[in-house]
Amino acid sequence: MSEDETEAQEAGPRGERIAKWLARAGIASRRDAEKLIEEGRVTLNGQPVDTPATFVKPGDSVSVGGKVVSAPEHTRLFRYHKPDGLVTTHKDPEGRRTVFEELPEGLPRLVSVGRLDLTSEGLLLLTNDGALSRKLELPGNGWVRRYRARVHGQVDERALAYLARGVTIEGVAYGPIEAGLDSRQGTNAWLTVSLTEGKNREVRRVLQHLGLTVTRLIRTAYGPFQLGTLPRGAVEEVNAKVMREQLGLDAPPRVKRGIDLAKEKSSEPKPEALARSRPAKPPRARNAAESLGRDWGGPGKGDGPGRR
Repeated sequence: MSEDETEAQEAGPRGERIAKWLARAGIASRRDAEKLIEEGRVTLNGQPVDTPATFVKPGDSVSVGGKVVSAPEHTRLFRYHKPDGLVTTHKDPEGRRTVFEELPEGLPRLVSVGRLDLTSEGLLLLTNDGALSRKLELPGNGWVRRYRARVHGQVDERALAYLARGVTIEGVAYGPIEAGLDSRQGTNAWLTVSLTEGKNREVRRVLQHLGLTVTRLIRTAYGPFQLGTLPRGAVEEVNAKVMREQLGLDAPPRVKRGIDLAKEKSSEPKPEALARSRPAKPPRARNAAESLGRDWGGPGKGDGPGRR
């Protein structure tokens, strides 16, 4: 029996544990919701909540930091093409632009499934359900995260193959990584890198260990969900059929809430974008270069190590 099923049995008519309720409302992950409770920032029907074991029933009023929290909606999931230059957080103490500040208006409060660092770009999954976010982040689900990496340096394909056995760098153990060479031009190359965990800056650190400097990093897939042709900065909701097929979740038909999420097109990924948890074989060099516009820093010129 799953954790969610166990909690559902325990809750019964008492309702739902408040930390899980807050996570589903998109306020924070369940763990962070528990921290909010410990800090005394959560109230239920006007009374301070001092334990995550508190239950919320329909009609109850929950507030965080003095602000009333709307009851959780049905679970929704979105694909977002994150540009580089944005941090994956709601507020940045350094004043940098954030993913959530750049999202179109009309969306529910969302949390990210994992993160992409400031200089990384590509597919970022967003959901209004913090519990789902936590579940999809777990390495145990076996979902492959696939990246395209532009690197500067001499690529040793034998060293890339070595990564499939896992590697330990400065005391940090990284699991098996599949890395393949797609194309090369001088001292620059495009690689496809696939892994099933998401440690901080893992791709960059592992490739740096091989003497390669990552000058561009694009996430192209997260489990069955793919970046595909989603435009840079665009957000598109995953429809109910895909939610059922890929996550086993029931989701209501998409409702446009002040924003045309797909511009009258279906948000369901193309059939080829639903390649379950195993990544497709790395694209041939010609196709890989074409799909990324042969971005070597300028037409007919080599690309230096500058952009991170």
